[in-house]
Amino acid sequence: MAKKEFRAESKRLLEMMINSIYTQKEIFLRELISNSSDAIDKIYYKALTDDNLVFNKDDYYIKLAVDKENRTLTISDTGIGMTKEELENNLGIIANSGSFAFKNENESKDGHNIIGQFGVGFYSAFMVADDVTVISRALGSSEAYQWHSAGADGYTIEACEKDNVGTEITLKIKQNTEDENYEEYLEEYRLRSIIKKYSDFIRYPIKMDIQSSRPKEGSEDEFENFVEEQTVNSMVPIWRKNKSELTDEDYENFYMEKRYGFDKPISHIHIKADGAIVYNAILFIPEKTPFDYYTKEYEKGLELYSNGVLIMDKCSDLLPDYFSFVKGMVDSEDLSLNISREMLQHDRQLKMIAKNIQSKIKSQLQTLLKDDRDKYEKFYESFGRQLKFGVYNDYGMNKEVLQDLLLFTSSQEKKLVTLDEYVSRMPEDQKYIYYAAGESVERLEKLPQTEMVADKGYEILYLTDDIDEFAIKVIMNYKEKEFKSVSSGDLGIEADANDEAAKADESENKDLFEYMSSFLGGKVKKVKASKRLKSHPVCLSSEGEVSIEMEKVLNAMPSGQEVKADKVLEINVNHEVFQAMKDAFAVENKDKLNLYTNLLYNQALLIEGLPIEDPVDFTNNICKIMQ
Repeated sequence: MAKKEFRAESKRLLEMMINSIYTQKEIFLRELISNSSDAIDKIYYKALTDDNLVFNKDDYYIKLAVDKENRTLTISDTGIGMTKEELENNLGIIANSGSFAFKNENESKDGHNIIGQFGVGFYSAFMVADDVTVISRALGSSEAYQWHSAGADGYTIEACEKDNVGTEITLKIKQNTEDENYEEYLEEYRLRSIIKKYSDFIRYPIKMDIQSSRPKEGSEDEFENFVEEQTVNSMVPIWRKNKSELTDEDYENFYMEKRYGFDKPISHIHIKADGAIVYNAILFIPEKTPFDYYTKEYEKGLELYSNGVLIMDKCSDLLPDYFSFVKGMVDSEDLSLNISREMLQHDRQLKMIAKNIQSKIKSQLQTLLKDDRDKYEKFYESFGRQLKFGVYNDYGMNKEVLQDLLLFTSSQEKKLVTLDEYVSRMPEDQKYIYYAAGESVERLEKLPQTEMVADKGYEILYLTDDIDEFAIKVIMNYKEKEFKSVSSGDLGIEADANDEAAKADESENKDLFEYMSSFLGGKVKKVKASKRLKSHPVCLSSEGEVSIEMEKVLNAMPSGQEVKADKVLEINVNHEVFQAMKDAFAVENKDKLNLYTNLLYNQALLIEGLPIEDPVDFTNNICKIMQ
């Protein structure tokens, strides 16, 4: 019997494929089972147009058999089988897919779609096998043929005996090496785990002879081993069932079975898309963050299936970073089973699915926010930071998508509110959305800078997360209302009698303020009379794009960059402390004036949560005024 060589291009492709197309050797089993499923599908298609052929689904299955002694793994099916010519064409020319050609000839809308369309999956067997034997008998034929190959050198085809229609693939598993344990593909538990991972939702039974134990008859203490044939796949995936058939408990059980998390999901989204692109998806919004969520080790992504066969554990292209907390799966008929990560990046169908999924996630979060505020706030506690980072990231490209999902604590409501809720109750004379940024609500409520805004009856948003102010700066305005920090140099509040008085005080005390500014030596941009302070003697405000809170956040980063806000020291000229400064300035008592200036500046730093330069000097100065 003469050995036939693969075509030159097929030989090169086989060598490349074994070494590079598949990154995990276990994939071979997924590919061979998918081919078997295709073979059964082909009989189903023929039965649709051939009255002499009756398709009884119970008669069709795929079976795995292991012979450890001879190191063989056999995958057999009751599918359509192959003639000698089909063995030659389908297995002799790599990347020539019989399934793809059959699909083009037998397009159907009944949900039975051929899985394998790329034509290289069969050859993944050579990643784990020294040689492969295929015995096949075609439907309607009494003859059977055997195809055999030991790899890229070539193959043989010869007549053989086979009692029933179908295909039987036997792999001679390789010997172990220092780097690879090939014997694991002869272990029952390992084969079952691979089937569960990749092929659990193949629509036909996948059978194996499973060894179990049971009590011996007439004895409670003694057990005996026995072997029975079992179906090891579940066949019907939850996402192909009608939503009306499923309960919240069904979805929660699926969440736990897939190990998406140890918590209960706050909400789920079940998508059945049947338009320009056909796909099913079940998505979950978790309640709690995974332990590694805010680390580099966390890997986002959804499970990606092609017709119930797992292509990828975590397809990151399906989720934008700001929705990286979402768990779940997508199953599409329009994706090739053999698609690679590189091909996925350019796949038009995948991009359409991703865009639709993004819209569905946002819609679900908005529904939660509107109809179940407690649940949404629980979600926001875990993942609100990620939404705010999404606003800030990519130069604010996604702010329109995310800004309505943000929550901040309100000075008036004493609870979390949306930007829309804030704007909807703004007084007519209020120009800006006011906010205060700091470490906690408790500290922000005591900030001297809030006095004037609060006295006007304006609501203040408290930003307590280090990303908050950066996100707000990117949003810039919401419903034509700009954001304004209570610590900004100009609050934009209409001039009144207090404003005019502040201008008069500024002019009257110009020399004193210039002296104080000079003494502080560039630590502040200037010293001025405050029109925002009432009960407090001093505070810091800022001018420019970098606020004092942003300065703290940026300087705390590992990069160690030195960022400085343009600080302004504001003095309450109506406070008795200022009168003492005026008296010292009038008599030219520079020691006392310098002491007071230094104390006020350090007080302002402490109010802002900024470090004072010399704590010992500061405490000594306090002692001086106590003497």
